[in-house]
Amino acid sequence: MNGTADAASGIGFSLAARLRIGLRLSAMLLWLIVCIPFYYVWPVLRLHNPWPRLFLGGIATIAGAKVRIEGAPSRKGAFLLSNHVSWLDIPVIAGASGSAFVAHSGLADHGLLKWLCDMNDTVFVARHERRSVHTQVELVRAALTDTGALTVFPEGTTSDGNGLLPFKSSLLSALDPPPPGIAIQPVWLDYGPDVAAMAWIGEEPGLDNFLKILARRRRQQVTVHFLAALDESETVNRKTMAIAARERILAALARKR
Repeated sequence: MNGTADAASGIGFSLAARLRIGLRLSAMLLWLIVCIPFYYVWPVLRLHNPWPRLFLGGIATIAGAKVRIEGAPSRKGAFLLSNHVSWLDIPVIAGASGSAFVAHSGLADHGLLKWLCDMNDTVFVARHERRSVHTQVELVRAALTDTGALTVFPEGTTSDGNGLLPFKSSLLSALDPPPPGIAIQPVWLDYGPDVAAMAWIGEEPGLDNFLKILARRRRQQVTVHFLAALDESETVNRKTMAIAARERILAALARKR
C-alpha cells in the first residue's frame, strides 16, 4: 500500500490523531458552509468581499496554526514573494494579508480545488507553455489591480524551511517591469524549531502532508514576516528581483538564528 493510501486510511496515526483529523476536517467543512452564503451576498451588496480572507484564515486556525505578524503588507498593492514550506502557507498568508495567489495550472484540473481557488481570485499559470506567457502576464497584472495583492512562491516548490532554494526568476515574468504603484515585498514564513515536522519535502504526497498537520496535538506558531519592499534599484529586471528578494529573506532568517 502506498503512502497516499496509508494516509487516507489513517494507517500510521494513533486513535487520538485520527480523532483530531476527523474533528478538524468536520470543522473545516462547517466553516466552508458558513462562509459560502456571505461570499455570494457581499458582491450583490457591492461591498468589498472579505470572505476569502476570513475563510482561509479560519482554515489556518482550525489546522492548528497560531499566526503572529511582524511588519505589515504594503497598503498600496503588493506582489508578495514568499518562501514555501507547506500547504499551510496559503491559508496563513491569505489570512494575514488578504492576498490571492499565483498557482500552477495543474490545480485547475481538480474541480473542488479550482472552485476554492477561484473564490480567492487565484491566477493559474502554465509554466512550460511559452506561447501563453504574454496572456499570463496580462492575467497577473489584472489580478493585481483587482485584488490588491498576489503571492508567488519563487522557489517553485516546497523546501525544508531551514533555508531557501534558488528563486526562479521565470516565475516573476509578470513583474518585468513591475506594474506602476505595485510594491515587490518579500515575505518570510517562520515555523520556528518545529519546521521539519511541518515541511512538505521529497516524495511525500500532498495528502500525507495535509493529514500529518491536522493530526498534530500542539498548535503550531507561524510568524509571517513582511519584510521591507524592494527599492527601485532592486526591481530593474526579474533576475535582480529574484536575487534581492531571496537575499532579504535569507538575512531575516540569519538574524533570527
